[in-house]
Amino acid sequence: MASSVTEPRPSDSSPAAGAAAEPGETTPPGQRRKGLSEKNRPLWLLIPGGLLMTLVILVPLAMGIWMSLIDLDQYTLRQWVNAEFIGIQNYIEAALSSELLRSIWLSVSFALISTVVTVPLGVAAAVVTQNAYRGRAVVRSIFLIPYVLPSFVVASVWRTMLQPDGIVNVTLTNMGMGGGLWLNGPNAYWTLVWVEIWAAWPFIYLLALSGLQAVDHEVHEASALDGALWWNKLRYVIFPYLKGPVSLAFLLATLNHINNFTLPYVLFGAPAPSDVNVLPILVYVTSFQSFRFGLSAAMAVVSLILIAIPLFIYLRAVRLDVHEGGKK
Repeated sequence: MASSVTEPRPSDSSPAAGAAAEPGETTPPGQRRKGLSEKNRPLWLLIPGGLLMTLVILVPLAMGIWMSLIDLDQYTLRQWVNAEFIGIQNYIEAALSSELLRSIWLSVSFALISTVVTVPLGVAAAVVTQNAYRGRAVVRSIFLIPYVLPSFVVASVWRTMLQPDGIVNVTLTNMGMGGGLWLNGPNAYWTLVWVEIWAAWPFIYLLALSGLQAVDHEVHEASALDGALWWNKLRYVIFPYLKGPVSLAFLLATLNHINNFTLPYVLFGAPAPSDVNVLPILVYVTSFQSFRFGLSAAMAVVSLILIAIPLFIYLRAVRLDVHEGGKK
């Protein structure tokens, strides 16, 4: 009777299946060896996103920087590859011979004023609509109307209302206050600030409301049992939870105000009055009305640096905060 032959079972001391062989050792037949391709396989998943980012962001950015270093206008546009390389002369002309510095001041001041006003408005609206009550859904819907309307619709409506014979001047005249020129002259700047505040504060409201939803219900109950007043509850219970969302909202809102092109363009036209000639309008006019493409590219690069500064400060602060929290 033939005895059955059984294959030897691997002992406990044998290397685990799939483990990499030591140098000088041979991998047994049939055993799969993990190489660098399998170890780094997740990195291959980044290729589609990396290619898309390269085509959509990096390539246009490199072309914009190159355009800012050449003498590119309507005469050299058809053969822009052969345009004369002039280095930083476009940047020098933008700083000394154009309205770039004034436009930067207008954009930054306009953005900061708008953000400083919209943040408390958005937080207050979020606090008002946090707790459930009859009609809260209607109030929330009304609060979101300025945000869901497209920017060109908002600018068109306000442009019609602020005409010399528009509803705003008619209402002020009937109230005995008199009207004025809102789309030209010194009032144009404050008109831009007002319309931007009206259209932008619901964004702060949404982020603040999302932060309030993260507050634990037990925290509200504990503060109520302790008899905390509403102001102390807001200051020591609610506001600490809003630190992150409000900081992010402050940054995003400021950058959005600086980059806002549609609202001033539709509201005032191009070229805009000197009091509202913000940076996006200046870049547009220089490029598509004066046809100084190299000069406008230099202005665009300056605006990119201007936007990157607060973004870098915020990311740095968040990184330090995370590290300090980890040490604790």
